Amino acid sequence: MMFNYFLAFENFFKFDFKYFTGENLISYLVMFIVIILAFIIYFVFRKKDPTKPEKGFAMIVCFMVEKLDGMVEDIMGKKYQGFGGYVLGLALYIGLSFFVSLMGLPGPMSNLGNTFAMGLWTFILIHANAIRANHWKYFKRYIDPSPIMLPINLLSMWAPLLSISLRIFGNALSGFTLMAIVYWALGKVSYMIFGGIMAAGPASIIVAPLITPVLHAYFDVFSGVIQTLIFMMLTMIQVAQEDPDPALA
Repeated sequence: MMFNYFLAFENFFKFDFKYFTGENLISYLVMFIVIILAFIIYFVFRKKDPTKPEKGFAMIVCFMVEKLDGMVEDIMGKKYQGFGGYVLGLALYIGLSFFVSLMGLPGPMSNLGNTFAMGLWTFILIHANAIRANHWKYFKRYIDPSPIMLPINLLSMWAPLLSISLRIFGNALSGFTLMAIVYWALGKVSYMIFGGIMAAGPASIIVAPLITPVLHAYFDVFSGVIQTLIFMMLTMIQVAQEDPDPALA
């Protein structure tokens, strides 16, 4: 029945659902979770007494916000204190995108479209901040040291976008690929050991749960935290370095 509804919707609007990959659907789910968390935090702190010490969930949120605001101030300067909200949202989205793989779901970071979209926002912020801080002098960089360098400078301006997008995509895809190979190999080993005493399906999944949790802890948790920190740091550094007056930061 549900499939018929989707088919009718697709025929009516001429929309092809095949472009919605598993990674994209999980990406929407992660974004929905982040939005729900934002509303929960808002309602928790809306009537909170600032003179009383925080407890439980509120204490965790305050700790995260203070640490991220401190990181933003150390890297970007005091004039960028409002950037902490964006960094927090970015951290939640990337971190959750890695952690969902622990549940066997396709990770959004293993889709180049998702990482490219995040890199594109960083790219826009870099150049928007450069224009805001340098005004018309911003365009002078494309003809330095000579106007003949204009084509090369226009090509090099895309380097941060490609670098920051491909870095996190490559790490996520390599982890996903290695885990797929490990599961396939352990399935074969498990079937060789237990295939003679039970059905093929159960026999192929006995060994994997004994070994893969350690690998998931590395590729989905440790690597996820590292990649989240790297993406956050690169975003803050590349945005802040466009300020011509670091002494005022």
